[in-house]
Amino acid sequence: MGKIPIYLLSIFAISFLFAKEALAVCPICTIAVGAGIGLSRWLGINDAITGLWIGGLIVSMITWTETWLEKKNIRFRGRIFANILAYYALAIIPLYYSGIIGNPLNTFCACGLDKLLFGIIAGSSAFWFGASWYFYLKEKNNGHSYFPFQKVVMPISPLIILSIIYYLLTK
Repeated sequence: MGKIPIYLLSIFAISFLFAKEALAVCPICTIAVGAGIGLSRWLGINDAITGLWIGGLIVSMITWTETWLEKKNIRFRGRIFANILAYYALAIIPLYYSGIIGNPLNTFCACGLDKLLFGIIAGSSAFWFGASWYFYLKEKNNGHSYFPFQKVVMPISPLIILSIIYYLLTK
């Protein structure tokens, strides 16, 4: 191994010593979503499916940021809307200017909606639903999960199910 990979690996390992607990959607979910995005683009999977995972990642990052801002007692009028707008802009604007979103050859047949944008909307909704359902079930169970890793499974499951459905519809 060269010096650079060892150096980067050391920084990565040391960062775990200083990491603090996040009270948002779990970090494993965010890593799983990020891995899903990279893997789907690398494998050439349909952009509607890739969009699902991008949407899930955006919602996860919004949740993390809101939790962090609340923990730091940073409050201002319209914070959640600014946070949502910022994350969606950070994801969609570069994709638009790079020609990935807005390509006329990358739309659904009749409606003209971009596949990636459609996937982002559907994935955001699915991830939010899964995470919200987890917190609802946990509240109903006196603050306890029903099974191990439920906090990971519940937000990711809708993305996996929709990915399979989209794959079957578009193959």
